[in-house]
Amino acid sequence: MPMYADMEDDSIAGCRLITLDTHGDSSTGTLAVIENGSIEGFVIKRVYFIYDVPAGVSRGHHSHKSLDQIIVPLRGSFDITVDDGRNKHTYHMSKPSEGLLVVAGIWHSIDNFSPDALCMVLASDIYEEADYIRLYNEFLDTKR
Repeated sequence: MPMYADMEDDSIAGCRLITLDTHGDSSTGTLAVIENGSIEGFVIKRVYFIYDVPAGVSRGHHSHKSLDQIIVPLRGSFDITVDDGRNKHTYHMSKPSEGLLVVAGIWHSIDNFSPDALCMVLASDIYEEADYIRLYNEFLDTKR
């Protein structure tokens, strides 16, 4: 079951920027902290990274049936477009102290990676291929 949205309420309104807990200053550097359960009860079951994305390549292009994600730009920048089948919104991600919560039932794509981009994804569950909707028309069918 999705943690933040259910299939009756899976609009892009459920996607939002999350400010990470940070400590430090410009004289010593900054430490960003993510502890299991520290982000609105988000339980981390998987962490993965995306990097060395060639210019012009777009990632994602899928939705999840029950998995929620928090996507964080550790270095560089990229854009995330979220789509609920009716509305779309694009977030420009460039602050390692911010992550974007992408709830289950939302189609998303990531593009415009800067050459140095390092994208970290925190997932609420382990990898299960059956949780993915990879065809946009199939995704739209779930919204009807």
